[in-house]
Amino acid sequence: MADDLTELGFYGLPGHSGSPRDLLDQVRDGERLGLGSVFLSERFTTKEAATLSGAAGAVSERLGVATAATNHNTRHPLLTATFATTMHRLTGGRFALGLGRGFDMLFDVMGLPRVTTAQLEDFIGIVRRLWRGEAVVDHHGPAGDFPYLNQDASFDEDVPVLLTAMGGRTLEFAGAVADGVVLHTFFTDETLARSVAAVRRGAERAGRDPARVRVWSVLATVGDHLDEEARLRKLTGRLATYLQGYGDLLVRVNGWDPAALARFRADGLVAGFPGAFDAVATPGELRRVAELLPDDWFGAAATGDADACARRVVDQFDAGADGVILHGVTPAEAEPVVAAYRKVRPARVAGLPRNPGRC
Repeated sequence: MADDLTELGFYGLPGHSGSPRDLLDQVRDGERLGLGSVFLSERFTTKEAATLSGAAGAVSERLGVATAATNHNTRHPLLTATFATTMHRLTGGRFALGLGRGFDMLFDVMGLPRVTTAQLEDFIGIVRRLWRGEAVVDHHGPAGDFPYLNQDASFDEDVPVLLTAMGGRTLEFAGAVADGVVLHTFFTDETLARSVAAVRRGAERAGRDPARVRVWSVLATVGDHLDEEARLRKLTGRLATYLQGYGDLLVRVNGWDPAALARFRADGLVAGFPGAFDAVATPGELRRVAELLPDDWFGAAATGDADACARRVVDQFDAGADGVILHGVTPAEAEPVVAAYRKVRPARVAGLPRNPGRC
C-alpha cells in the first residue's frame, strides 16, 4: 500500500445529496487511495453531521474525520461535547470537531441566535473543560446560561477543534483559539497566503505556536476527466451558488471587481433563479452563468488535465497551507488527480498526523 497522503482531504457527500449511504463507499474509496481525511458539512435535509461522522468512523481505520462545519447553536453544548467524545473514542483519536458561523438569515427563521465570535470562544472553552473531566457550574456567558454541565470526572480527552473562516478578523480569532482552520473554496493564491498569515498572526498574538495550527486550503478540483455537465455543476454552479449566498464577502477577500458581481446579480437569469445553481440549474443555464463571470475568477480552482490539477494542489502548499481539501469531487472522481499528485508531492508535507486538527 502506498503511503497515506495525510495532507489531502475530501468532502463526503459533496454538494447536495439525498443519498447519505453514498458516504460509506466514498470513505472506503478515500482510504483506498490513501487520502488523509474526510470532512463533513451539514445541511438540514439528509446531511446531519453527527450521523455522518459516526458512519465515516465506523467504516474507516486510518482516515481522519472532521465536521466542517456544524454550528454550536443548533445543539446543547453537553450534547456536542458528548458527540465529540464519542467520535474521539470510536475513531481512536482521528476525529476533530469543526465549527462555523453559519448563516444569519437561516438562524433568524429557525428562531436561533446568530453566531458571534464571543459565543464561539465561550463555547469552545466549555467543551474543552468538559473533555478534561471538569464540571461547568453556574456558567453565564455569551454561549448561554448553564447551571451544571458535566460528562465524567475521569475524562481527559484531547479532541481538536477546527474553525471555518473567511474574513481577516475571524481568521485571526481562529488562530488564537482553534487547533485547525478550514478556509473557503475559490480563494486565490494571494488570498490563501494572506489568510494563512492572518491565522499565524492570531496564534502568535495569543501566545501560541503558530506552526501548531493546521490550515486547510479548500480547492475546487474539476479536472477534464469529468464530463461536461459535471464540470459545469462543480465549477460554474458551485461558484455561482457562493456568489448568490455571500458574494460580497468572497469578492472582497479576493480583491475581485465588485462591478462584475453586480452585473452577475442583475442578470435576469440570476435575479430570478429559484434555488442554488449547483443543485437545480440546467447545463444550458450554467453555460449562460459562465459567460457572466470573469475568466480569472475560475483560476482559483484546479482545472485542466490531472497533471495541471496536481500542480494547483502544490500551489496551495507553496502559498502556506498545511493541507488541501479536494473540493466538489468524490475520491473516485479525484483518483486521476491523486495519482498525478503522488508524482509531484512535496517532501515537506509528508508525515502529518491523521487527525485533521493536528500538526
